[in-house]
Amino acid sequence: MKILHVDINHPLIIEQLSAYGFENEEDYTSSKEEIEQKIHLYEGLIIRSRFTIDKYFLEAAKNLKFIGRLGAGLENIDTIYAQKKGVKLFSAPEGNRNAVGEHTLGMLLSLFNKLNQADQEVRKGLWQREENRGLELENKTVGIIGYGNMGKAFAKKLRGFDCEVLCYDLKENVGNQDAKQVDLEEFQEKVEIVSLHTPLNSTSYQMINREFIQGFKKNFWFLSTARGTCTVTTDLVEALKTGKVLGAGLDVLEYEKKSFENLFTSEKEIPEAFQYLIKAKNVLLTPHVAGWSIESYEKLAQTIVDKIKREF
Repeated sequence: MKILHVDINHPLIIEQLSAYGFENEEDYTSSKEEIEQKIHLYEGLIIRSRFTIDKYFLEAAKNLKFIGRLGAGLENIDTIYAQKKGVKLFSAPEGNRNAVGEHTLGMLLSLFNKLNQADQEVRKGLWQREENRGLELENKTVGIIGYGNMGKAFAKKLRGFDCEVLCYDLKENVGNQDAKQVDLEEFQEKVEIVSLHTPLNSTSYQMINREFIQGFKKNFWFLSTARGTCTVTTDLVEALKTGKVLGAGLDVLEYEKKSFENLFTSEKEIPEAFQYLIKAKNVLLTPHVAGWSIESYEKLAQTIVDKIKREF
């Protein structure tokens, strides 16, 4: 079985697949159109996010039996058509869920304790203790939207902080010892910190909007390590300005390119809302790296290898 690798990943993925008898070929530079011309030669495809796998690409992939995506989601693949064509899809949320959980907790603690702001002030010779008085997580109510691999990993990290953890998910009976599942009404009534961990789909697209934000009884802190387009940035900025959202930790942005590899190519592209975010002291931004740890690099590859081995 021949596998084409179009994104660079941890070397173990090729080493182990070769040991299992798969024939591996690498092409990290050809365009999508060029790959499309030869994809019929392969039974397997390994990708991260270099390009979108749409209906036309799948039509050309006449012999494709599986696609392995080294990431949590499959939103860059036409999953419905792939399944119709009998192409098995493998993703690897197990590989980076711990990294996402730790990163989310790190953003929250940094925001609560004004670590970035204090660091910059001390570097400038400022010693402002009262202005950098922090908040404690103890006795706060944390709400997790999307209680799958990532949401559960974050909840696990909250053990020992003596805070209440609630989760909201469209699936029933997903709560566990780390988070109590509640309906949206109770969720919006009680939580003080909202952490978004949903996959990107028709339900989650732009779900964090003005109406949703205003539905919360309390002013709250907002964290997102999900997908940027789950949040309407202009509405979030409006809520930050009014104080409805007390602060935000964003690992993902609405403006990201589908490849996740860059943001803006020129200053003319920079939206007004983003200009506000980069200047706000109560906003923490990271470049879609919540699941991007040294350890997850290897775990993601191992997860995909194990799933391919079990199936084929």
